[in-house]
Amino acid sequence: MKKTILAASVASLLLLSACSQPTKQSQTVSLPAATETTSAQLGRFGIELDARDETTKPGDDFFQYAGGTWYKNFDMPSDKTRYGAFDKLAEQSETQIKAIIEEISMASELSDEQQMIADFYASFMNAEQINQAGISPIQPVLDKLNNISTMPQLTEAFGRAWLDGSVSPISGGMGFNRLDPNQYQMSIAVSGLGMPDRSYYLEDNERFISIRAAYVQHIEQMLNFANVENAADRAKHILALETKIAEAQWPREKRRNRDLSLNQIERANLSSQYPNFAWDNYFAQTEYQVPHLNVSQPEPIKNVINIINNEPLSVWKDYLTYHTISNHADLLSDDIFNANFDFYGKTLNGQQEPRPRWKRAISEMSGTQSLGFAIGKTYVEKHFPASSKAQMAELVENLRKALGERIENLDWMSEATKVNAQAKLAAFNPKIAYPDVWQSFTGLDIKADDLVGNVVRMRQFFRSDSAAKELAKTDRERWGMAPQRVNAYYNSSFNEIVFPAAILQPPFFDPNADPAVNYGAIGAVIGHEMGHGFDDQGSKSDANGIQQNWWTDQDRAAFELKADALAAQYSAYEPIEGNFVNGRNSLGENIGDVGGLAMAYHAYKLSLNSQEAPIIDGTTGDQRFFLAWAQVWREKRTEQSMLSQLKAGTHAPGKFRALAPRNHDAWYSAFDVKEGDALYLAPEQRVRIW
Repeated sequence: MKKTILAASVASLLLLSACSQPTKQSQTVSLPAATETTSAQLGRFGIELDARDETTKPGDDFFQYAGGTWYKNFDMPSDKTRYGAFDKLAEQSETQIKAIIEEISMASELSDEQQMIADFYASFMNAEQINQAGISPIQPVLDKLNNISTMPQLTEAFGRAWLDGSVSPISGGMGFNRLDPNQYQMSIAVSGLGMPDRSYYLEDNERFISIRAAYVQHIEQMLNFANVENAADRAKHILALETKIAEAQWPREKRRNRDLSLNQIERANLSSQYPNFAWDNYFAQTEYQVPHLNVSQPEPIKNVINIINNEPLSVWKDYLTYHTISNHADLLSDDIFNANFDFYGKTLNGQQEPRPRWKRAISEMSGTQSLGFAIGKTYVEKHFPASSKAQMAELVENLRKALGERIENLDWMSEATKVNAQAKLAAFNPKIAYPDVWQSFTGLDIKADDLVGNVVRMRQFFRSDSAAKELAKTDRERWGMAPQRVNAYYNSSFNEIVFPAAILQPPFFDPNADPAVNYGAIGAVIGHEMGHGFDDQGSKSDANGIQQNWWTDQDRAAFELKADALAAQYSAYEPIEGNFVNGRNSLGENIGDVGGLAMAYHAYKLSLNSQEAPIIDGTTGDQRFFLAWAQVWREKRTEQSMLSQLKAGTHAPGKFRALAPRNHDAWYSAFDVKEGDALYLAPEQRVRIW
C-alpha cells in the first residue's frame, strides 16, 4: 500500500543521528536474552526437502523443483500480496516485536525510549478515538492547502510536502555527495505520482486503462472525505496532471544510470539554470542551507517546472489535497483507511484484506525515521545470539577471500583494473546485526492520545536532526535499516555492506545448518551485496566511495558486453502474458545474484579444504548449496503484485532469481542438467562476470 510518510518528498532521505542513548534511566524492563539451539531449524540440516517437487526436472524449472510442493499447497494469507522467506521472517519479527511492546507497556517504570514505544503503540491502537476524529487530525493541513492563492505559496507547499505528509512533483532528498562521500548533499528529482510507475499512466492497454479508471474513482472518493465539490471532475484533472508528470520522468532504467544522474550544481546557480521556479521559497520550508546540490534528472526537472507554471493553481491544490488525505489514511478513521485500501491494496496489489491494526502499528513504528532503532535495541537483546555475529563475520571474510581469488583469475580484466578492484574489495566495510552506536531520540515528544501528532513530530524531529548535520562530515556509523528489518544493502558512498539481525535466521542463516546451506543462502546474500560494489552502477565508484572511472576502456567494454548478455537473459522471462522482466532496470540485482552465487560457491569449496562434502539424506553438498539458494527465493504472488514488481521494482521476481544457477557450471553437474532441458544454456551463453 501507499506509504503514510512519502519517501519522494522534500527531505525524504533524512540523515540519521548515531548518538548515545538518553541519559535518563528509570527502572527499565528486563527481557530474556536470546537463546541458542544446537540443531538446524529447517529439516535435518537446514533445508525443507519435502518442499521439493521431484516430478519436475531441475533443468526444466529449478524454482518448481526446489519448492513446488510448498507452492502447490501453500495458501496465501488474505492480508498478503506475496509470501516467501522474507515475508515469513518479517511476520516472525512482527510477532516478536508485538511481545516486546506488550511487555514494555505492562511495566510500571520505563526509560524514555520505552515510554515512547508504549505511547506510540497505544496511540495507533486506540481505534475508537481515531474513528471519532475522522479526518479532523489533518484538517489544519487541508485548510492551509485550500488557502493557497499564489504560485509562491504553492512552491512553499511543495517545499514542506514531506512535513505535511503530502507530495511534490519536485523532490529533494538528503544523501551523500558522490564526488566526496565525506559530505552530505541534497539531490533534486522528479516525483509526485500516486501509482507505482509511469507505465501505469502511459501504457495503452486494457489492464492499465482499467487501473486508471479505478484510480480516478478512488481520488474522487478520497476528495469527498474533505467535502470537495465536483470531486469527480477534479479527480479526472488530477489524473491528467499526474500523466503529464509521468511523461516528463525518465524511465526507471535511465534513472538508475549514475553517469546520467550525476549533475552537481551550486545552490547560487540553480535559479539561472532551472528558471521560473521559486527555489528560495521551496528551500525556506526545509531548514536546509543547501550549499550545493545534485540534479538527478535535469531535463525532466525543466519539463516539470513548465507543468507547474502552466497547470491551473486549482488543480495543484486538489492534487495536494488528495495526496495529503491518501498518505495519512493509515492514521485516520476506518472509513478513510478502507477506501484507500480498496485501491492501493485490492486494485493495485490484489490484497484481499487489510493487515491487522497491530501489524500496521508496528510497521509505522519500525522505520529508520520512526522508532525503529529504539525497538531494535531490545529486539537484538532478546532475539539475536551474540555468537551469530561472530560466525557471520567469518562468513563475510570467507566471501571476501573468494572474490579476491576470482578477481585475480578473471580472463577478461587487465592487471591495471584488477589492482583497483582488489583495493575496492579490501576496503569493503561490513556491518552486521546492529549499530555499535545507537541513535538518540532525545527531544522527541510522543503522546499516547495523538497519533497524527506523533507522526508529524517525528517528521519534524528527523528533518531537524538531518538539517543540523547538513554541513558536518558524514556519519559512517549511520545505518539505513533497523535491526529487525529482514533485508540487507550495499551503500556505494561508504563502500559498506550491511546485514540487519532479522535476516540472520533460517532459511538465510542458521549456525547449526550444514555449511553448504549457509553458503548457498546467506553466503550468496553476502556475495550479492558485495556484487553491488561491482555491478553496472556500483562499479562506477572506487574504493573510497567516490564516483569515478577506475577501469581501462577495454575492460569496461568487456564488462558491458557481459552485462548486456545478462540483461537480455532476464528480459526474456515473461511472468504475465505480455509483461516481461525489465532486464535492464533489474541488471544490478541480477549481477548481484549471479555473481554472489559464484562467490559463495567458491567460498564454500575453499571451506571444504579439498575434502568431499558428505552425502546427507541423499543430497550432495553442491545440491544442498543450490537448493538453499532456490528455497530462499521461494514465493507466491498475486498477479497484481507481480505486475507492480515488473514495472516498479528493481529486483526480478523470486521465481526468476531462483534460476540464477543456470549460469553456473556446477549446477549442471549437480542436477544432471543436459541440452534439451528448458533451462539449459550452452557454456558460451552462461554469463560469468565475477
